[in-house]
Amino acid sequence: MKRPIAVTAATLAAALALTACSSDSTDAETPAPGAVSTSILEVGQANPMIAQGVVLRTDAAIYKTSGIGPAATNKTAKEGTPESFIDTAQFAGGVLPAGVTITEAQGMAVLTRIKENLEAQGLSMANVTTMRVFLDNAPGSDRADYAGWNRAYRQFFANTNLETGDTELVPLGTAAPAAPLLRNPARPTRFALEVAGLPVPGWLVEVEVDAVYPG
Repeated sequence: MKRPIAVTAATLAAALALTACSSDSTDAETPAPGAVSTSILEVGQANPMIAQGVVLRTDAAIYKTSGIGPAATNKTAKEGTPESFIDTAQFAGGVLPAGVTITEAQGMAVLTRIKENLEAQGLSMANVTTMRVFLDNAPGSDRADYAGWNRAYRQFFANTNLETGDTELVPLGTAAPAAPLLRNPARPTRFALEVAGLPVPGWLVEVEVDAVYPG
């Protein structure tokens, strides 16, 4: 029997936060001079994960991807299983290091595919302004692995300190934090929802993004 779509209170609150700027956030009605987009970030956070909102210039050209999931590159795993979607270019033989979850591995694989999709259109991960994330439960679990997804996300987004400009180290599973796969200061708006199922058997992560062409 399919599980109903589950939205946690924390997820709902995060989604609502993206639709309005709090009194603590930077107030902006137009992008900064010369900028195509401006992210609205909460004041006082040196390394926020996401923006509270984003302001786009009216003449901005926006590229919207379709929903993208991981590719089935792990031929050592049974077809249609979550393990078959581990990126063997990242994890040789489909073997995950200590503490790396299947959702974390799939999340990294998905974001790698999104990076390639954007680059084919002359864009980069730094141009992403909005992200929509759909997560399914790993077999044997009773909820989506938000922690694993967030670790994967930090490998590609929001991994620089806004105050110092320094790279923020990111953990891979339970390993000590290390340099991210892609240094990227971008902090898009984002929601992440747990769903009852995704369209491809074995997918635990599906993501779509909006990216804005530089002026």
